[in-house]
Amino acid sequence: MALGVPAFPFTFVVHFVGVAAIVLVLVWNIHFRGGFAWESSNKNLIFNIHPVLMLIGLIIIGGEAIISYKSLPLRKEVKKLIHLVLHAIALILGIIGIVAAFKNHNESGIANLYSLHSWLGIGVIVLYGIQWLYGLVIFFYPGGTSIIRRQSLPWHVLFGLIVYVLAVGTASLGFLEKLTFLEMGGLAKYGSEAFLVNFTAIVTILFGAFVVITAISQAPPAEDDYAPI
Repeated sequence: MALGVPAFPFTFVVHFVGVAAIVLVLVWNIHFRGGFAWESSNKNLIFNIHPVLMLIGLIIIGGEAIISYKSLPLRKEVKKLIHLVLHAIALILGIIGIVAAFKNHNESGIANLYSLHSWLGIGVIVLYGIQWLYGLVIFFYPGGTSIIRRQSLPWHVLFGLIVYVLAVGTASLGFLEKLTFLEMGGLAKYGSEAFLVNFTAIVTILFGAFVVITAISQAPPAEDDYAPI
Protein backbone atom coordinates (compact mmCIF):
# COMPACT_ATOMS: atom_id res chain seq x y z
CA MET A 1 0.00 0.00 0.00
CA ALA A 2 1.47 3.34 -1.07
CA LEU A 3 0.89 6.72 0.51
CA GLY A 4 -1.13 9.09 -1.65
CA VAL A 5 1.76 11.55 -1.90
CA PRO A 6 4.71 11.73 -4.31
CA ALA A 7 7.95 10.27 -2.98
CA PHE A 8 10.36 12.64 -4.69
CA PRO A 9 10.18 15.55 -2.17
CA PHE A 10 10.94 13.16 0.69
CA THR A 11 14.15 12.07 -1.01
CA PHE A 12 15.69 15.48 -0.39
CA VAL A 13 14.95 15.16 3.33
CA VAL A 14 16.58 11.72 3.31
CA HIS A 15 19.74 13.08 1.66
CA PHE A 16 19.98 16.02 4.07
CA VAL A 17 19.40 13.97 7.23
CA GLY A 18 21.82 11.32 5.97
CA VAL A 19 24.62 13.86 5.55
CA ALA A 20 23.89 15.20 9.04
CA ALA A 21 24.11 11.68 10.52
CA ILE A 22 27.46 11.04 8.82
CA VAL A 23 28.89 14.33 10.09
CA LEU A 24 27.71 13.61 13.64
CA VAL A 25 29.12 10.08 13.83
CA LEU A 26 32.45 11.25 12.38
CA VAL A 27 32.69 14.14 14.86
CA TRP A 28 31.97 11.75 17.69
CA ASN A 29 34.55 9.15 16.71
CA ILE A 30 37.27 11.52 15.51
CA HIS A 31 36.96 14.50 17.87
CA PHE A 32 35.74 12.76 21.03
CA ARG A 33 36.97 9.18 20.58
CA GLY A 34 40.39 9.84 19.00
CA GLY A 35 40.00 8.55 15.44
CA PHE A 36 40.48 5.16 13.81
CA ALA A 37 43.07 2.40 13.44
CA TRP A 38 43.02 -1.20 12.33
CA GLU A 39 46.18 -2.03 14.29
CA SER A 40 46.86 -0.10 17.48
CA SER A 41 47.80 -0.53 21.11
CA ASN A 42 44.76 1.63 21.82
CA LYS A 43 42.02 -0.90 21.07
CA ASN A 44 39.33 1.77 21.25
CA LEU A 45 40.57 3.12 17.93
CA ILE A 46 39.79 -0.24 16.37
CA PHE A 47 36.29 -0.24 17.80
CA ASN A 48 35.63 3.27 16.47
CA ILE A 49 35.54 1.79 12.97
CA HIS A 50 32.44 -0.17 13.94
CA PRO A 51 29.82 2.54 14.52
CA VAL A 52 31.05 4.62 11.59
CA LEU A 53 30.90 1.80 9.03
CA MET A 54 27.65 0.39 10.35
CA LEU A 55 25.95 3.78 10.17
CA ILE A 56 27.39 4.84 6.81
CA GLY A 57 26.99 1.35 5.35
CA LEU A 58 23.81 -0.39 6.46
CA ILE A 59 21.86 2.72 7.49
CA ILE A 60 22.86 5.56 5.12
CA ILE A 61 23.96 3.77 1.95
CA GLY A 62 21.41 1.03 2.57
CA GLY A 63 18.70 3.66 2.91
CA GLU A 64 19.81 5.42 -0.25
CA ALA A 65 19.67 2.08 -2.05
CA ILE A 66 16.08 1.56 -0.91
CA ILE A 67 14.93 4.93 -2.23
CA SER A 68 17.04 4.87 -5.40
CA TYR A 69 14.03 3.89 -7.52
CA LYS A 70 12.30 7.10 -6.44
CA SER A 71 15.17 9.56 -6.15
CA LEU A 72 16.98 9.12 -9.45
CA PRO A 73 15.53 10.31 -12.80
CA LEU A 74 17.06 7.42 -14.74
CA ARG A 75 15.90 4.42 -16.73
CA LYS A 76 14.64 1.55 -14.60
CA GLU A 77 17.44 -0.82 -15.58
CA VAL A 78 20.01 1.77 -14.55
CA LYS A 79 18.24 2.37 -11.23
CA LYS A 80 18.07 -1.37 -10.64
CA LEU A 81 21.83 -1.64 -11.07
CA ILE A 82 22.42 1.31 -8.74
CA HIS A 83 20.06 -0.28 -6.20
CA LEU A 84 22.02 -3.55 -6.35
CA VAL A 85 25.46 -1.91 -6.16
CA LEU A 86 24.57 0.40 -3.28
CA HIS A 87 23.20 -2.51 -1.27
CA ALA A 88 26.40 -4.48 -2.03
CA ILE A 89 28.53 -1.59 -0.76
CA ALA A 90 26.35 -1.32 2.35
CA LEU A 91 26.69 -5.05 3.01
CA ILE A 92 30.48 -5.00 2.59
CA LEU A 93 30.89 -2.01 4.91
CA GLY A 94 28.59 -3.68 7.42
CA ILE A 95 30.66 -6.86 7.39
CA ILE A 96 33.90 -4.89 7.88
CA GLY A 97 32.26 -2.96 10.71
CA ILE A 98 31.26 -6.19 12.46
CA VAL A 99 34.76 -7.64 11.98
CA ALA A 100 36.18 -4.49 13.59
CA ALA A 101 33.96 -5.02 16.65
CA PHE A 102 35.07 -8.66 16.96
CA LYS A 103 38.70 -7.63 16.50
CA ASN A 104 38.42 -5.04 19.25
CA HIS A 105 36.77 -7.51 21.63
CA ASN A 106 39.23 -10.30 20.90
CA GLU A 107 42.30 -8.11 21.34
CA SER A 108 40.86 -6.48 24.47
CA GLY A 109 39.80 -9.72 26.16
CA ILE A 110 36.10 -8.82 25.94
CA ALA A 111 33.48 -11.51 25.39
CA ASN A 112 31.63 -11.58 22.06
CA LEU A 113 27.91 -11.83 21.37
CA TYR A 114 26.69 -11.29 24.94
CA SER A 115 24.27 -8.39 24.32
CA LEU A 116 20.96 -7.92 22.54
CA HIS A 117 22.66 -5.41 20.25
CA SER A 118 25.20 -7.99 19.09
CA TRP A 119 22.59 -10.71 18.61
CA LEU A 120 20.40 -8.43 16.52
CA GLY A 121 23.44 -7.18 14.63
CA ILE A 122 24.43 -10.66 13.49
CA GLY A 123 20.83 -11.41 12.56
CA VAL A 124 20.52 -8.20 10.55
CA ILE A 125 23.73 -8.73 8.56
CA VAL A 126 22.71 -12.32 7.75
CA LEU A 127 19.21 -11.28 6.66
CA TYR A 128 20.66 -8.38 4.68
CA GLY A 129 22.95 -10.76 2.83
CA ILE A 130 20.09 -13.18 2.08
CA GLN A 131 17.95 -10.30 0.81
CA TRP A 132 20.75 -9.07 -1.46
CA LEU A 133 21.45 -12.52 -2.89
CA TYR A 134 17.74 -13.10 -3.54
CA GLY A 135 17.46 -9.77 -5.32
CA LEU A 136 20.54 -10.55 -7.41
CA VAL A 137 19.29 -13.95 -8.53
CA ILE A 138 15.62 -13.08 -9.10
CA PHE A 139 15.73 -9.51 -10.39
CA PHE A 140 19.20 -9.13 -11.91
CA TYR A 141 21.20 -12.23 -12.86
CA PRO A 142 20.29 -14.79 -14.02
CA GLY A 143 16.83 -13.38 -13.29
CA GLY A 144 13.51 -15.11 -12.76
CA THR A 145 10.58 -15.26 -15.12
CA SER A 146 8.19 -12.32 -15.25
CA ILE A 147 5.70 -14.29 -13.13
CA ILE A 148 8.30 -15.07 -10.47
CA ARG A 149 9.46 -11.45 -10.42
CA ARG A 150 5.93 -10.11 -10.17
CA GLN A 151 4.98 -12.50 -7.36
CA SER A 152 8.27 -12.06 -5.52
CA LEU A 153 8.46 -8.29 -5.66
CA PRO A 154 5.97 -7.40 -2.86
CA TRP A 155 7.67 -9.85 -0.52
CA HIS A 156 11.12 -8.64 -1.51
CA VAL A 157 10.10 -5.06 -0.77
CA LEU A 158 8.39 -5.95 2.52
CA PHE A 159 11.25 -8.12 3.74
CA GLY A 160 13.76 -5.42 2.75
CA LEU A 161 11.92 -2.77 4.76
CA ILE A 162 11.64 -5.09 7.76
CA VAL A 163 15.38 -5.80 7.68
CA TYR A 164 16.10 -2.09 7.32
CA VAL A 165 13.89 -1.16 10.28
CA LEU A 166 15.66 -3.85 12.30
CA ALA A 167 19.01 -2.34 11.25
CA VAL A 168 17.95 1.12 12.43
CA GLY A 169 16.70 -0.31 15.73
CA THR A 170 19.93 -2.26 16.20
CA ALA A 171 21.99 0.86 15.53
CA SER A 172 19.96 2.75 18.13
CA LEU A 173 20.64 -0.01 20.66
CA GLY A 174 24.31 0.23 19.77
CA PHE A 175 24.43 3.95 20.54
CA LEU A 176 22.66 3.30 23.85
CA GLU A 177 24.98 0.44 24.77
CA LYS A 178 28.17 2.33 23.96
CA LEU A 179 27.04 5.47 25.76
CA THR A 180 26.07 3.42 28.82
CA PHE A 181 29.54 1.85 28.93
CA LEU A 182 31.18 5.27 28.56
CA GLU A 183 29.08 6.75 31.34
CA MET A 184 29.90 3.79 33.58
CA GLY A 185 33.54 4.62 32.89
CA GLY A 186 33.14 8.20 34.03
CA LEU A 187 31.78 10.11 31.05
CA ALA A 188 29.58 13.00 32.17
CA LYS A 189 25.92 12.09 31.66
CA TYR A 190 25.06 15.66 30.68
CA GLY A 191 28.31 16.40 28.88
CA SER A 192 28.72 17.40 25.26
CA GLU A 193 29.73 13.90 24.11
CA ALA A 194 26.70 12.28 25.73
CA PHE A 195 24.40 14.79 24.08
CA LEU A 196 26.13 14.24 20.74
CA VAL A 197 25.69 10.45 20.91
CA ASN A 198 22.01 10.74 21.83
CA PHE A 199 21.41 13.31 19.12
CA THR A 200 23.19 11.11 16.55
CA ALA A 201 20.87 8.24 17.50
CA ILE A 202 17.82 10.49 17.09
CA VAL A 203 19.01 11.68 13.67
CA THR A 204 19.62 8.04 12.68
CA ILE A 205 16.04 7.15 13.61
CA LEU A 206 14.71 10.17 11.68
CA PHE A 207 16.72 9.11 8.65
CA GLY A 208 15.29 5.60 8.80
CA ALA A 209 11.77 6.96 9.22
CA PHE A 210 12.04 9.14 6.13
CA VAL A 211 13.53 6.26 4.14
CA VAL A 212 10.46 4.16 4.97
CA ILE A 213 8.09 7.06 4.20
CA THR A 214 9.80 7.56 0.85
CA ALA A 215 9.67 3.85 0.08
CA ILE A 216 5.91 3.64 0.62
CA SER A 217 5.10 6.89 -1.20
CA GLN A 218 4.05 7.09 -4.82
CA ALA A 219 6.69 6.60 -7.48
CA PRO A 220 6.45 7.63 -11.16
CA PRO A 221 4.54 5.10 -13.36
CA ALA A 222 6.54 2.01 -14.25
CA GLU A 223 7.69 1.36 -17.81
CA ASP A 224 7.79 -2.42 -17.76
CA ASP A 225 5.96 -5.34 -16.18
CA TYR A 226 7.21 -4.86 -12.63
CA ALA A 227 8.14 -1.76 -10.71
CA PRO A 228 9.88 -1.81 -7.32
CA ILE A 229 8.45 0.78 -4.97
